[in-house]
Amino acid sequence: MRLSVKNVSKHFNGAGTPVEALRNISFSVKPSEFVCLVGPSGCGKSTLLNIIAGLEKPDTGSVFENGEPIDGPGQDRLMMFQESALFPWLTVLGNVMFGLKRSSTVPHNRCKEIALNYLSLVGLHKFRDSYIHELSGGMKQRVALARALAPNPELLLMDEPFAALDAMTRENLYFDIQRICSEQKITTILVTHNIREAACLGDRVLLFTGSPGQIDAEFEINLPRPRDINSVDLARYSTEITKALKDKAAPTKDPK
Repeated sequence: MRLSVKNVSKHFNGAGTPVEALRNISFSVKPSEFVCLVGPSGCGKSTLLNIIAGLEKPDTGSVFENGEPIDGPGQDRLMMFQESALFPWLTVLGNVMFGLKRSSTVPHNRCKEIALNYLSLVGLHKFRDSYIHELSGGMKQRVALARALAPNPELLLMDEPFAALDAMTRENLYFDIQRICSEQKITTILVTHNIREAACLGDRVLLFTGSPGQIDAEFEINLPRPRDINSVDLARYSTEITKALKDKAAPTKDPK
């Protein structure tokens, strides 16, 4: 297994009262698999992603990558956030090269070559000398994707990176993400509130309950790639996942 999450729980102190964010989370991710985490707001999905990234530590339980415990950030795990978090004083090429120059595994004389290659993969080669303020929102996220992929991470973590984009831009990025992750054989975990997005991108979708976050159901998406988010077959999976989420959220009626 590429990644193994075992019995992870996490609490936070909220206004003096402990808040249970995650309870006894366990799952595994195979090499090159694309797994999506879906659930209501506040169910701990982003917290779990931060734990996998090594940015936070669980109260109980452990996370293992290739059999080794994760105890902090690593160059083998890179994250994309909802905001592109690019440096405005650097060009597009400079942003993609930024992480490469700080990598202990990438020869310094190959940084530019590698960065240009990934800019080509995301369709931004001709914008390599542009500055961030000259780009659209979708182009900024493409730069962020190229920056995350350029150091060749074993695990790509994405925390709702498409949420602020318009529908057409998102759809174009869905095709790019599928193509690149398939070609590069990248293991990916995506946090999203968009169930159709999860069904489009994921090999598996893990459905979280509300706070405290627990895995309530798992769905395997057995559709060929590339997938069109508007396809009828994909809509069937989306409907099934949505129903499961609504059923779990529905209040229990008192017996008469």
